[in-house]
Amino acid sequence: MRYRLEAMFPGIEFNVIGEPEDVGSARQLALDDRYQFQWWALSLVRAKPLGAKGGGKTGMKGSDKGIDGAINFIDGSGSKPKRILVQVKSGKVKSGDIRDLRGTVEREEAAMGVFITLEEPSRDMRTEAVSAGFYHSPGWGQDFPRIQILTITELLRGARVKMPPQHGTFKEAQRARTQEPDHLRLDL
Repeated sequence: MRYRLEAMFPGIEFNVIGEPEDVGSARQLALDDRYQFQWWALSLVRAKPLGAKGGGKTGMKGSDKGIDGAINFIDGSGSKPKRILVQVKSGKVKSGDIRDLRGTVEREEAAMGVFITLEEPSRDMRTEAVSAGFYHSPGWGQDFPRIQILTITELLRGARVKMPPQHGTFKEAQRARTQEPDHLRLDL
């Protein structure tokens, strides 16, 4: 909803009540409800959650095949949409998690993978991510890390996924036309 409001009303200011604003509240959310933590973490990178029944917020328990969310982008004119697979972990993490994500990215023929973690990644995890190499964007003439690790701390400080411009992850709302240039404010 946040991204649709921003698209529809550029410059709108709003507060989301109950959303974690620091690592402590993010940890509490993870303890209280790991699915809500997962959806919140995915929203930080504008990823579409996968594995919810009927598009709702009731998580399906069981095998998600290592994919919690996805980000779509178009890379060049006339090309098919490409995907970035996103995995979220709120507990203990290890280098094997990065190897698993890399394997999932290859199996699903995705362009890249993003690993979001509440815990600080180890040196081995970072080394494993770097060893995955780069995705070369023909449309933008740039290289982007094929596997990226982002911590909740980094995301709360404004870190973003290194990728070509995003396209079509969420259905965009039509921009509203207002006659008054006043700043809009909304509490959710």
